[in-house]
Amino acid sequence: MTQQTQQTHEPGSDTATTATGATTATGMTTATDATSATGPRASGAHPADTPGTPDPHPAGHAAAGPSAPVTASARAALAPPFPPLAEPRPLGEHRVWPRTFHDRLTAPLPGLKALARFAREGAVRPGPEGLADIPGLPYAPAGLPRPGAGTLAVTWVGHASWIVQVGGLTVLTDPVWSRRILGTPARITPVGVPWEALPPVDAVVISHNHYDHLDVPTLRRLPRATPVFVPAGLGGWFRRRRFTRVTELDWWEGAELSGVRFDFVPAHHWSKRTLTDTCHSLWGGWVLTAADGPRLYFAGDTGYGHWFTRIGRRYPGIDLALMPIGAYDPRWWLCDVHCDPEEAVRATQDVGARRMAPMHWGTFVLSAEPVLEPLTRVRSAWEKAGLARENLWDLPIGASALLGPDTDGPARPVTGAANAPDAPESAPR
Repeated sequence: MTQQTQQTHEPGSDTATTATGATTATGMTTATDATSATGPRASGAHPADTPGTPDPHPAGHAAAGPSAPVTASARAALAPPFPPLAEPRPLGEHRVWPRTFHDRLTAPLPGLKALARFAREGAVRPGPEGLADIPGLPYAPAGLPRPGAGTLAVTWVGHASWIVQVGGLTVLTDPVWSRRILGTPARITPVGVPWEALPPVDAVVISHNHYDHLDVPTLRRLPRATPVFVPAGLGGWFRRRRFTRVTELDWWEGAELSGVRFDFVPAHHWSKRTLTDTCHSLWGGWVLTAADGPRLYFAGDTGYGHWFTRIGRRYPGIDLALMPIGAYDPRWWLCDVHCDPEEAVRATQDVGARRMAPMHWGTFVLSAEPVLEPLTRVRSAWEKAGLARENLWDLPIGASALLGPDTDGPARPVTGAANAPDAPESAPR
C-alpha cells in the first residue's frame, strides 16, 4: 500500500523552521527563514528545534581523552533522546513524497550573481603545486577485520565510501568503486578494498544523489535484493533499477534490520542529478545503532550548522563520527554545503562523538584546496581543540579501525589506523 507522507522539516515538532525557496524577478533562487505550522506530531514539540533558541538539553562534547565504546546499558544512563525517537518504519514501505524538498535548504542555492562570479574566478582544481602531493596521499590497504560480537569496525574505501561492520551486519556507505565519476578527473588514489574482497553486503546507505555519492556502475554490482536505505524521494530511482528492498526515510525517521537501527538525520546540503531534478529528493546523514551498543554517525555531505547539536541531542552516546573534511575551497562558493577541517572538528564536538574519522578527501579532486591540506588542517584543529590524538582516526585509504567489546578499554585501531604517521605510506602512482 502506498502511503501519503506529509513533508515536515522537523518530524516530532509542532513548528518547523524551513529555508523556503523563492524565485525572484531575476530567476535567482533565494531562501528565507520561516516558521511554518505543521500540525501536531506524535512525539511532541520542542522549542529548541528553532535556530536561535537556547537548547535546554545540549549534546555532549567529544571526550578529551581515550574512552570506551558506549554499551546499550551505558547509553540508557545518558540523557534520553529529545524529542524521543520515532517508532521504526516498515522496511520497503512505498510512500508518496512532495515533488520538491526546497524548503529543507538551510542556505540559498547559488543565484545569477554567484554564478557570474564563479565564471570569472572559479578555480575548482588546485594548481600544479597543490597536486604535487598526490604521491604522498595516505594509502595502506589491508585485509578486512573480522569483528566479534559487540565490535564496531570501519574500513575506509575512499571518499565517502566505508565498509561498516556493526551488529553482525556489513553495511556500505555511499559506495563508489568506479575510477571516474561524471564531471571530475579520475580518482587520484586507488580503491582501498577490491570489490572481490568484500564479504556479503547486508545493507547500503545513501546520503544523497550527487554522482560522487550515488554511483550507478558500483550499484549494478550488488544483488537487487540488497536492502537499501535512501533519502525521501530517491526510492523510485532504485526501484527503476530493480532493487526490491528499498526503504525511504525522512529526517528523524528510522528503520530496523536484524537488530541494527538505521536513522536518517539532517545535513546542510542539497540534491541534484539532472537539469530538472534539483532538490527533488532529500539529503542527509545516517546514525547506525546496534542492539549490543556501538553507535556510528555517517555525516554524508554537509556544511556546518545548527543540525549537529540536534543530532547529538536525539542520538546521545555516538562512538564514532565519519565526517567530511574536503572539497571546501573556494570558501565563498562551498561553505554552505561542505565543512572545512576546522568545522568538521566542531561538528564532531557538537554531536558529542567520542571519535572522528575524516573522509571526503584524498580521492577525487572536486575543489581548489591542495590535495593534502585537509589532513594537515584537521590534525591541527583537533590538537587546538584539546582532543586526544588517539581519538582522531585519520585512516589511510584501505585501513580499518575497531571498537572492541571491552567497555573499559580505549579504541583499538588495526593496521594503518588511528595514529597514522605524519608521513604516511604513499599512494601508488
